[in-house]
Amino acid sequence: MGFLDRIRSTPAGRLTLKIVVGVIGAAMIVAGLIMVPFPGPGWLVVFAGLAVLATEFAWASKLLAVVKEKVLAATDWLKRQNWFVRILSATLTLIIAAAIVWATLKFTVGLDLIEQGRALVTRPGV
Repeated sequence: MGFLDRIRSTPAGRLTLKIVVGVIGAAMIVAGLIMVPFPGPGWLVVFAGLAVLATEFAWASKLLAVVKEKVLAATDWLKRQNWFVRILSATLTLIIAAAIVWATLKFTVGLDLIEQGRALVTRPGV
């Protein structure tokens, strides 16, 4: 009998485990969604949080299976495409990610990366 099985053996243990797993999984999903617009592992953290939830909740397990199926189908589709479609999809992904980072920085902290770049390029006397 494993550690989690011993916890699940009592009603209080089952409830406590569900609460702890729910809080940790939800926190991971929220943190991942906050990271999505920025370069980094945002979606990976979201899926990891969903996997944590799936250890205790049937609905999360079903959702994780559907998401996994859709991601694998999209990946398989992209693998079957020619090089032009692959490059185009990668370029569009990078443009969208850059636009999200630019908008996030501009509207949250007031930092406009485009204006900063223009100021550096057109600075007189350099």
